[in-house]
Amino acid sequence: MSLAIESLPTNLITDDGEPMESNNHRISMNLLIQSLKYHWRDKEDFFVGGNMFVYYSANQVKNQDFKGPDFFVVLDVDGTRNRDAWVAWEEDSHLPDVVIELMSPSTAEVDVTTKKDIYERNLKTQDYFVFDPNNANDLRGWTLINRRYQSLSPNDQGRLYCQSLGLWLGIWQGKVENSQGNWLRFFDADGNLVLMRDESETQRADLERSQKEKLAAKLRELGINPDEI
Repeated sequence: MSLAIESLPTNLITDDGEPMESNNHRISMNLLIQSLKYHWRDKEDFFVGGNMFVYYSANQVKNQDFKGPDFFVVLDVDGTRNRDAWVAWEEDSHLPDVVIELMSPSTAEVDVTTKKDIYERNLKTQDYFVFDPNNANDLRGWTLINRRYQSLSPNDQGRLYCQSLGLWLGIWQGKVENSQGNWLRFFDADGNLVLMRDESETQRADLERSQKEKLAAKLRELGINPDEI
């Protein structure tokens, strides 16, 4: 996408002051962002953002008819630089490769119609997903084929494949930030849950504790007090 320099606006809005739809929406967005960042912690060629403005044209800025997605990923860019908004003409015309919208009663219709059209025709986002944090059965996705979105079919676990990330999207039941629920999560090619940093550290600590307990039990069977070693 090429943009004429003389037509590009400045002094762009980066915060509209509007909160997330619900606490579940906030947790869901942070969960997706933090888990992908940790999964790709050794990579520096991607940017992941959430609930922030995405600017793709001067007309969009003028009309103020689109703000940005709840979650998005842009590949093959400098991931070490912080951004307050994603501005295509400041990023060599790079636009989101993956978008996830977290639906609510007030946005569900727009997410699968107007916004879907914008991601397909204007941003040309390769993979687009919608999910209702309050309804674990409502996960849908599309991938761009010949410039048009084609619906994705779930696998046997009900998960949808995100080609751009090489990961699956599916539902995981558990507790996040002390909130029990059904959360949208990433899964790797082997079906393993993509963890956040704190989850990985907890899992590692649990494994080490389990190994120590097994060793202590074995030593006691041999008549050795592990506390005296």
